[in-house]
Amino acid sequence: MSTEESVPAPAPAPGALLLCRAEPDLVAAVAPLLGERMPLVGAGEGWSALVPRGGPWREGGEPVDRVATGWAAALAVCAPWPVLALWWDADRAGYTLASGFRRPVGYVWLADGTPAGEDEAMRTFAARIGLDPVLDVQSLDRLTRPDPDAGQGAAAGAGAGADARARLRGLLAVLTRAGITLPAGLAPGEDADHLGAAARALPGVRWTEAAGRRPTADESRLAARMFWVGGPGARAPALAQTAAGLTLTAWGLRRHSGGWTTAGALLIAHGALGTAHGLTKRP
Repeated sequence: MSTEESVPAPAPAPGALLLCRAEPDLVAAVAPLLGERMPLVGAGEGWSALVPRGGPWREGGEPVDRVATGWAAALAVCAPWPVLALWWDADRAGYTLASGFRRPVGYVWLADGTPAGEDEAMRTFAARIGLDPVLDVQSLDRLTRPDPDAGQGAAAGAGAGADARARLRGLLAVLTRAGITLPAGLAPGEDADHLGAAARALPGVRWTEAAGRRPTADESRLAARMFWVGGPGARAPALAQTAAGLTLTAWGLRRHSGGWTTAGALLIAHGALGTAHGLTKRP
């Protein structure tokens, strides 16, 4: 009988991916809002992926799910396309879909794959992202069943077992029908360093800019096409961004969350610039 004590495996490191339903050029124009430079790559037809380094949870001690959800909400408010945040840590994994000013919808699994979300949230998610209401929803429903083997039908190639990260891979298998195809090496469940290294090695990767950099002329034109068209009516999106920024800032201050507070402050600043732009445009 061996006297050696078994050494417990280290807890999986937290990480996240942000999937945007837009081409990289459009995503690059608004990504500085997040305040962190990130690799940006294509992720299928009409999709892009941002690969965060994760400063707020690695250095600031904030929960990865809260940071990823706040980032997705901030991006979705500032752009006319949805943002899907995938996140994971040692205890749980899940996703959040943000689209415009609608309430974000998401689902959570415990580390062993036990569902901890509401079935209705999964169906709302399917409807918002444009999945088939019968076949695709049936595949998603398998991921909400407590049976450890329930995710295998949807999670082709996810490996043995159906822990939380295998459930995320099962979700992505279904989302291929919506056009999402993650590049090699960007598998949910890996730590941020591994994901960043994999993203940097991909052909065509680009880096987003940090907040505060003066936008280029091309980026300004992209932002103008996304957020306003000129004239008095152009102020509405900018005012909405300002209102959303105030809400996020108040939430962040109450929760002592630097990530939410920063996202809110950046939204306020962006909305103020848009309002000023609208006021200077003639009808």
